[in-house]
Amino acid sequence: MSKKAKVNAAILIIGNEILSGRTQDTNTSTIATWLNSLGVLVGEVRVVPDIEKIIVETVNLLRKNFDYVFTTGGIGPTHDDITAASISKAFGIKYEIHEEAFKILEAYYKPGDFNKGRQKMTWMPSKANLILNPTSGAPGFYIENVFCLPGVPSILKSMLGGLKEKILGGEPIKSLTISLRTVESEIANSLTKVQDDNKDVEIGSYPFFHAGKLGVSIVVRSEDQNKIDKCSLQILKFIKEKKIEIVER
Repeated sequence: MSKKAKVNAAILIIGNEILSGRTQDTNTSTIATWLNSLGVLVGEVRVVPDIEKIIVETVNLLRKNFDYVFTTGGIGPTHDDITAASISKAFGIKYEIHEEAFKILEAYYKPGDFNKGRQKMTWMPSKANLILNPTSGAPGFYIENVFCLPGVPSILKSMLGGLKEKILGGEPIKSLTISLRTVESEIANSLTKVQDDNKDVEIGSYPFFHAGKLGVSIVVRSEDQNKIDKCSLQILKFIKEKKIEIVER
């Protein structure tokens, strides 16, 4: 059986509210975790403002360099929601009312509530495929390898399940976390040796502050569980030698 090819993706967060700090981005973590489970590795994340030229240039760059691109934000009913128009321009195709999306939202709202602002959410690139929205009605869309989702985290999360069959991934990416009561400088040399012995495994160390004390989480990531097991044994060996406490988080 041949090994599945490595598949990658980029995430493009669109919105002035993220750049200003008014809104905290949690969508990157949600999308990346979901993609990892499908065997898609996120290789790049960008945050851009609601400016058409920047969105167009960034989408065109990312869609050429990655198997998949996921955008979040800018597909709502207000004047600054310009993602759909920008994606149309990036692909050089017409921006128009999507008939199926129009029917979905017309049925979703009470008579008289489907106003001009809400109708704006049915404008998309010509012949875009819909991403159904089980939470609030308004669909997202995808065209070729670019998938456009809303910025509201709970709505975005509810829409990912319907995309599973559209994503062709590689081997699911597995991970193991070992949390320690220590500081990075105490384990840096030992961890470097483990990384040097396991060059095809991703090993990261991340400081944390929990219950009033500092600690470090070591995260080992690979498509191969055997490689993770081998790394963890080497890490546990030096932890034992240094008499470092393992903590639950």
